[in-house]
Amino acid sequence: MTLELREVVSVDIPVSLGTVWSYLRDPALVRRWYGWDHPGLDAEIRQVFVDGAVESQDVVGDETIHSLSLPHHDKLTLRSAVHEPHLTHLTVTRRSHQGLALFDGVRDEIDEGWIAYAHQLQFALSIHPDQDRRTLSVFGLTAGPRGDRLLDRAGLMGIHGVPVGGHVQARRPDGTLLGGTLIYRTPLQLGLRLHGITESFLVVMETPAGIAPPYGTVDAILSTYGLDDATIAEIEHRWSGWWQQSVPRSRAGTAHVSSA
Repeated sequence: MTLELREVVSVDIPVSLGTVWSYLRDPALVRRWYGWDHPGLDAEIRQVFVDGAVESQDVVGDETIHSLSLPHHDKLTLRSAVHEPHLTHLTVTRRSHQGLALFDGVRDEIDEGWIAYAHQLQFALSIHPDQDRRTLSVFGLTAGPRGDRLLDRAGLMGIHGVPVGGHVQARRPDGTLLGGTLIYRTPLQLGLRLHGITESFLVVMETPAGIAPPYGTVDAILSTYGLDDATIAEIEHRWSGWWQQSVPRSRAGTAHVSSA
């Protein structure tokens, strides 16, 4: 029986297929875009992209196609046309939800991860090729009740009304400004290309209240490149303060803020 697959995310990356392929096959390059920094990241990369991965390559008409089949039927496919050798189309597909007892019908955690990671790969290769990454992250912040929402308090009020490609300007609780461009938005997450000392990429992911009562939660990952230790320390201080000061007064919740 043929396994039914569904598209989770697709992005265009303005570099050659060979370059993108290397970012899927070399663990040191995978580290520049996949997930976020944590003590088990290298082991996770090896488990997903090395130990359990199966490669395939083909040419169909004027297209070169490379595919990487991962554990649990996740599949990354790269396509590049002869007439556009410096543009690669990445698609992530996964098995159908049909018959999966664990899917709640609202949020698939693995889907949400691939959506974020595909855009992080696009950003890494488009903006910071050949640079290593350091991330800051925050997980499990309460989203807050209506009228006292975390993202509003963080200065991101109205961001859901900004069109993709539009400019976003936030004033953090400490009064500092944050400016960026909205790169993508889905029902449960968004990605911002932030402008500052250097270009960085912010992913904000929401878990609905039905899954994480009573108000839902917010996770965020900031990918930075080319920064020295002193600058990273300054950004980390501002990052931690931004989220801690933004937690709605009505419910502090439990949060994990990391710069590992």
